[in-house]
Amino acid sequence: MLSWLEHVLKSDIENYKLLAIYITMTLESACIPIPSEIVMPYAGHLVAKGRLGMFEATMTAALANLSGSWLAYIVGRYGGRSFINKYGKYIFLSRKHLNQAESWFARRGEITVFLSRMLPAVRTFISLPAGIARMDFIKFSIYSFLGSLPWNFALVYLGYIFTDKWDQLQRYLHEFNLIALGGLSSILAAYLIFRRKRKCG
Repeated sequence: MLSWLEHVLKSDIENYKLLAIYITMTLESACIPIPSEIVMPYAGHLVAKGRLGMFEATMTAALANLSGSWLAYIVGRYGGRSFINKYGKYIFLSRKHLNQAESWFARRGEITVFLSRMLPAVRTFISLPAGIARMDFIKFSIYSFLGSLPWNFALVYLGYIFTDKWDQLQRYLHEFNLIALGGLSSILAAYLIFRRKRKCG
């Protein structure tokens, strides 16, 4: 499945360049599982071949991420609360959790969105809780865009450097994603354990 998707994405970027980058990266930030770890390194490969500019590829991807994040933010803001109020009990979410999320994004929303845009998996979905928590839209947009820039530039640059070593780069990116997700899972588990002990204590 992944090899088929990789072939399709590479073919689209080869043929349509910036338009393909914009569409695929918009969809990725709208919570559609399209791996930027394939799209942007291949854009870097085209940069190395002189068929794209690094600046234009990076900026196109960042603007696309912003467009997609707006879609997810709007869904979260105008549909997320009613969904959680109705079905939240089935996934252990309550009105109290909504209030806590709103308080968190009011105090730490900027740094949360900025850093999350540079993390695998999390970067795709952070817009939903930001919308549900009703984070200020202007601040959300600014920090979402700024957080997208270094991530996209790094992937384009890696594609530029590893242009003739695609399989090796994909292996490194896969290992990075596993390590990052493992670290995030550990932090989340530790936080939940801490909260449980605090309640019991």
